[in-house]
This record gives sequence, C-alpha cells and structure tokens, in this order.
Amino acid sequence: MSGMHSERHAAHRIGLLRAMVLGANDGIISTACLILGVAASDAERSVILTAGMAGLVAGAVSMALGEYVSVSSQRDSENADIAKEKWELETMPEHELDELTEIYAAKGLPQVLAREVAEALTKHDALGTHLAEELGISVNSTAQPVQAAVGSALSFAGGAAIPLIVAAVASANARIWSTLIIVTIALAGLGWSSAKFGRASTARPIIRVVIGGLVAMGITMAVGYMFGSVVA
Repeated sequence: MSGMHSERHAAHRIGLLRAMVLGANDGIISTACLILGVAASDAERSVILTAGMAGLVAGAVSMALGEYVSVSSQRDSENADIAKEKWELETMPEHELDELTEIYAAKGLPQVLAREVAEALTKHDALGTHLAEELGISVNSTAQPVQAAVGSALSFAGGAAIPLIVAAVASANARIWSTLIIVTIALAGLGWSSAKFGRASTARPIIRVVIGGLVAMGITMAVGYMFGSVVA
C-alpha cells in the first residue's frame, strides 16, 4: 500500500519536477554565460555582478511567466476534455460503455470479460476510467500553473545564484576559471539528480548537460571577448 502511495505521489509531482529541473538548468547556464561574457570583456566586478543580478531577476520572472502561460494552456485543454467526457457520460452512457469495452478488448481481453471490466470500472469511477483510458488524463495529476510557475522561478534563481556567488567571491584573475569549474560541477550534479529521480542511467544525462553548458559558455565568452576588443 505504501509503495502505491509513493508512486502516485511521484506522478503527481512530475510536472513540478520538470519545471524545476528546467529552471535550475537555465538559471545556471544563462547566468554563467552572462557573467563569463561580461568578464571576458575585461569589465569590472561591479559591472559583472550587476549584469548577473539583472540576469537572475529577469530570468526568474521570465521563467515564471512562461511556465504559467504554458501550463495554463495545458490545463485549459485538459479541462475542456474533462467537460466533454462528463457530457458524453451523462448524455450517451451506453455508447461510452461500448467504447470502454472496445478499448479493453483491443488490449487483449475476451469480449465478455472486457464488457464485465468496463461495467465494473464504470460503476466504480466512470469519469476517471474514461479519462485515463481514452485520453491518458488523471484528475489527480492535471496541470498546476501556479505551482509550476513558482517552482520554475525559485529553481532558476537558485541555479543562477551559483555563478553569481562565485563571481562575487573570486578574485579578478581567478573569476573566469572558478566560474567554469563550479558551474561544471553544478551542472553535473543537476544531471545526476534528475537522472536518479527518473531512475535512469546517470552517465548520459550528466554528459549531455555538461557539454551543452560548456559549449554555451564558450560561445558567450568568445563573443564577450571580441565585443570587448572592438569597443575598447
């Protein structure tokens, strides 16, 4: 019983997990790129930290708004499907029962058994059964826009704080390398933790996240260096 409860709990939080992993990854990489790009142009510490803080705030707000709009659209679609299914169950119950029977028959159950299963589940929870079998929707795990927006914003800010703190405490000579090293470690940790939560192999997610982050930071540093040389 406890195992079943844990599985439902994890499924209920999967949308929040996705938003938080995406937010943390974007926060680390985008802020690190911003800091390294400005640092590569030989800017002073105050300029670097101002740019980093602006990136943190702007990114967190942008992530929250984007996630809210996106998940709200998903929820609107889910609510429309739920309302449609409720109407069909109220106005054409026999048709819906036949439809559910055919779904189970298509999965391999004998026709008679498929009908018995459909009738039993309809008596138990008609709406929940039809939503799950026809549309793959669970009433208990529908999209949560506010939850996703807050989780995304907080995770972005948490990720962005890592390179920002490094830039604040590191010396001018060590700022770039310190940021690269700490950010690489943070990205590896993010890839490892997300893979562990999803019970997947850790090697590929870590490599994917780290290489992607390093490429992005390298490009940004090159642009910052070239732009700094032009305007100097």
